[in-house]
Amino acid sequence: MSKIEVPYKIYLEEQEIPTSWYNVRADMKNKPAPLIHPGTLQPLKFEDMQPIFCDELIRQELDNETAYIPIPEEVLNFYKMYRPSPLVHAVFLEQALGTPAHIFYKFEGNNTSGSHKLNSAIAQAYYAKKQGLVGVTTETGAGQWGTALSMACSYFGLDCKVYMVKVSYEQKPFRREVMRTYGANVTPSPSMDTEIGRKINAEHPGTTGSLGCAISEAVEVATTTPGYRYELGSVLNQVLLHQSIIGLETKAACDKYGIKPDIIIGCAGGGSNLGGLISPFMGEKLRGEADYQIIAIEPASCPSFTRGKYAYDFCDTGRVCPMAKMYTLGHDFIPSANHAGGLRYHGMSPVLSQLYADGYIEARSVEQTSVFEAAEQFARVEGILPAPESSHAIRAAIDEALKCKETGEEKTIIFGLTGTGYFDLKAYEQYNDGTMTDYIPTDADLEKGFASIPQLGL
Repeated sequence: MSKIEVPYKIYLEEQEIPTSWYNVRADMKNKPAPLIHPGTLQPLKFEDMQPIFCDELIRQELDNETAYIPIPEEVLNFYKMYRPSPLVHAVFLEQALGTPAHIFYKFEGNNTSGSHKLNSAIAQAYYAKKQGLVGVTTETGAGQWGTALSMACSYFGLDCKVYMVKVSYEQKPFRREVMRTYGANVTPSPSMDTEIGRKINAEHPGTTGSLGCAISEAVEVATTTPGYRYELGSVLNQVLLHQSIIGLETKAACDKYGIKPDIIIGCAGGGSNLGGLISPFMGEKLRGEADYQIIAIEPASCPSFTRGKYAYDFCDTGRVCPMAKMYTLGHDFIPSANHAGGLRYHGMSPVLSQLYADGYIEARSVEQTSVFEAAEQFARVEGILPAPESSHAIRAAIDEALKCKETGEEKTIIFGLTGTGYFDLKAYEQYNDGTMTDYIPTDADLEKGFASIPQLGL
């Protein structure tokens, strides 16, 4: 394929927006392990989840067999405000690298929330409204998910309570203000407003927080406030289902323009972006119809895949959530205050964890300064300032393209550009000033987190 056979920006027509989400679990021979009750250690049933999640979302969470689930008309109409999103041919990056590789990125930052998170937020808010709820609670790291859910709740007239990881609350005040503009109540986590928050602060004085801490607080408030439920922006099966619209659009564009990817790359924190991007391609791989090299990229400071253990663990620091079998660093692990706040989670999606364990995905970790080096190189030639999370995928895409330069191979690379970095300028400032540091946890640091993993033998 020559560099001029496809448009620079590839858009599908509005009528080509997928009308159903794709459930990759339907094609998995080894299904992801079920969530279990921490008391009984038995798989959670529908009624066990009702105090936490919306009813329809529970059904989606438990459904391992239905391949395609229709997108409600109200959600589809909202999608039309910003979808389909473009698949961009990174010709300027190719030229800058001098590589024979063909590089494409699926850009999910062309909405006010600035990221892919809106794809699931609007669906979850819709189901909450349909159920007649008053409002929802959630956590957020860098703020993309909190922003997206705030927008979605505003659209459907729901109250939204957001617990934002403290380090991100302080690093990204403008993201916080966008949430407040859409009517959300934003609290730095761990806070002194909840029982769990007070406990975490007592056990970890001065902590900068983590997604695990914020999840605990949000779940506590949801389960103790009438008319509220908790909504999560990553990790869960239901979220990867909604995010499959990314991969479905990407696959449709590839088919339309004759693009056959060899390598598909996504950043990995909890799994929503990566899982969404790869879903239809993984389906082909699972069915034996095609093969792709799929690479998950995570921060070296929070290496769930590359250094974690595959075991049942709590999804949150306060141990109020169900337990999931996943690659985990231990629910007590609190990562360093790196700038990719959306990737600072101790665990990983059970779906992706199972696929990784079965050898369908490979994983790499990269250091923060290397990530920002790639981010600036990309920004200067492609004209988009990428989010720190997305920049992990950019780093890997550049590395793969440079390998092609060495070997002369003409591979096609697709990566997920999940969002923009305009609220992350403090991080760019530190990188440009030369004050940004890399922290990689030692084995001893990780052992402290591993010690919190329940020894269940499951």
